[in-house]
Amino acid sequence: MELIFWVSVALLAYAYVGYPALVAARARLRPRPPARGGEPTVSIVIVAHDEATRIGARIQNLLALDYPADRLEIVIASDGSSDGTPERARAWEPEGVTVVAFETRRGKPAVLNDVVPKARGEIVVMGDARQTFDARALRELVTPFGDAGVGAVSGELILRADGETHVGEGVGFYWRYEKFIRRHESRADSTVGATGAIYAIRRALFVPIPPDTILDDVLIPMTIARRGYRVLFEAGARAYDRPAATAREEFRRKVRTIAGTFQLFARGRWLLSPRQNRLWLQTVSHKGLRLLSPLLLLAIAGSNVLLLGHGLYRLSLGAQVVFYAAALLGWLTPNARTRIPFMGVPYVFCLLNWATAVAFVRFLSGRQRVTWDKAAG
Repeated sequence: MELIFWVSVALLAYAYVGYPALVAARARLRPRPPARGGEPTVSIVIVAHDEATRIGARIQNLLALDYPADRLEIVIASDGSSDGTPERARAWEPEGVTVVAFETRRGKPAVLNDVVPKARGEIVVMGDARQTFDARALRELVTPFGDAGVGAVSGELILRADGETHVGEGVGFYWRYEKFIRRHESRADSTVGATGAIYAIRRALFVPIPPDTILDDVLIPMTIARRGYRVLFEAGARAYDRPAATAREEFRRKVRTIAGTFQLFARGRWLLSPRQNRLWLQTVSHKGLRLLSPLLLLAIAGSNVLLLGHGLYRLSLGAQVVFYAAALLGWLTPNARTRIPFMGVPYVFCLLNWATAVAFVRFLSGRQRVTWDKAAG
């Protein structure tokens, strides 16, 4: 029982504390800043489904970007919309916006497979209808491509909220923590995947992906990294969104994302091979071990109960009880305006681990669809 307890604690601690410390140290000791510069031709591809209420504002946001208009192509690809999304988008065709309307909804990967190879830009930027880009986001996103060894660049998603709830506080903390890891992975070599709201690739490196891929923003960059190119995180390229308004919304988002991670590992066995994946350590540490977190937490709690004859284990069980009690309180009042610092962190941590368990079941049963039903707002 002691072996189970301490091995589980060590793996959990490494995944959430040790690995971030390791990549931060590596980035400080062996930084690899890329060469920068240039104004390559760029195609922005926005895949939208039933976004009639948002698409006008999104196009205006893209047209206002600080980038030469003669080097920029904007493509709105409607994925089987039935609410007039392509018709509204065509109002901007006189300003150079290209609208591609697909009759049947197939999901973002299938649309990208059709649209990206036909894009005119040397660099293709992927985004969604929901978020908005900072005025200088495009310039910041493409400047690292001045380095011939860079194949993909992820921007930074900024979550903005009017007020902090337990959910918002926890999600905000988690997202800052995640960006800390990506930033330091990038400084040393490459990050694992990208931010779906804003990322760019060299069009020549695009390879069609399976149409039922859930996480195109991980699979596409990883296939590029497999060919020896770097995948960078550029904090200056900012996209804006709001955090999940409710626990249910955040739960749905995370179940889908984590089910996509299970799908990637099940199909791409090369991701777990040190010989085939040059980012093996990052992949296993950043993505793989987190999938084991629910099992590790159960192993820690179960073995701890059987070790209560020792004082140290009584303390460790007490610490777990306090942690889960805080999570329970967060669950009982998920949308309350928090006044207790870090109340949302235990809650969202437990929420994410429960989402991992649910995602595993959905992946095994094939119930997680590639298409996404957007939240209101």
